[in-house]
Amino acid sequence: MQKQRLELDWIGKDNEPKLEPRILIEQNEFSYGDSSSENLLINGDNLLALKALEANFSGKIKCIYIDPPYNTGQAFEHYDDGLEHSLWLSLMRDRFFILKNLLRADGTIFVQLDDNEVAYCRVLMDEIFGRSNFINQVSLKTKHTAGASGGGEDKRLKKNVEYILIYVKNSDPTVGFDKFNDVFDETDLFKHIKEMEEDGKSWKYTSVLVEKGKKIEERVVLDGSGQEIKVIKYKGVRRTTVKKLCQGGKDERNVYLENFENIFSDTNAQTSIRTRIIDEFESLAEDELLEASYIPRSGRDKGSMVSHYYISPTIRRVIWLKDSTAIRFNFKPPVS
Repeated sequence: MQKQRLELDWIGKDNEPKLEPRILIEQNEFSYGDSSSENLLINGDNLLALKALEANFSGKIKCIYIDPPYNTGQAFEHYDDGLEHSLWLSLMRDRFFILKNLLRADGTIFVQLDDNEVAYCRVLMDEIFGRSNFINQVSLKTKHTAGASGGGEDKRLKKNVEYILIYVKNSDPTVGFDKFNDVFDETDLFKHIKEMEEDGKSWKYTSVLVEKGKKIEERVVLDGSGQEIKVIKYKGVRRTTVKKLCQGGKDERNVYLENFENIFSDTNAQTSIRTRIIDEFESLAEDELLEASYIPRSGRDKGSMVSHYYISPTIRRVIWLKDSTAIRFNFKPPVS
């Protein structure tokens, strides 16, 4: 009995094109820029161009972005955007196979479409790239609209959103895609604190852990999946504040630098780990602290042992300043 699988089917799916190997020939009259550059601007049928690229770049491309025909039913000067649905699927299928071959093991592909074909494209990409290699579907606002009235005779809701499908070639972080690089805006800490004060906002990182005390108890708590969380209770916790350490005229900047590793805020964020710990311990004395250690199954610390701290009678989670801030020893002081 033939093994069944879930896949998208359409008329003509089995009619795959037979493409001969292709080569790219430079047209000097159209070339420009640095002649030693590896950048290419290709004029021609994109399927044939991809076939030509496959010979030299298979398994070497880290990032691909494509903006294929949306299949809106309109006719443009250079191409027809009103293909019969099954023909559109065949067109995309042929190109996706080559695009997947071009990607290296940790490569990523971004495909931008609107709602005409995005649902079918996602199922098609699930089949070619593998459903486990789907990363996300991003909604992109393309224009401003007001109200929910129709924009024409068909009385449809106004459209102001397009979508970007994101897939990777291999989602196994040991051999393929791990994660996207974090993106941050860098600003001087004290400038940030001042701006928050001017906006009437409260700066939370004002507590300092001086000493976590003496270990008095150790328990194992299970999370929802049965994974062990080792929890150690300490007593005799000593803490102070940045404000107190600044008493006597000490410079605030130096206080932050000297105590950087131990400055924190606390939060009652409702996480599953915190909920389990609250169920187990119920409350803490003012001079008690919990250290919970476990191995996350997802997120940036996936697979690595991490430790979280909890304080106060309501078992609030400790958030360290060092986790979102870095010290730069070669910075230039801001000009006043």
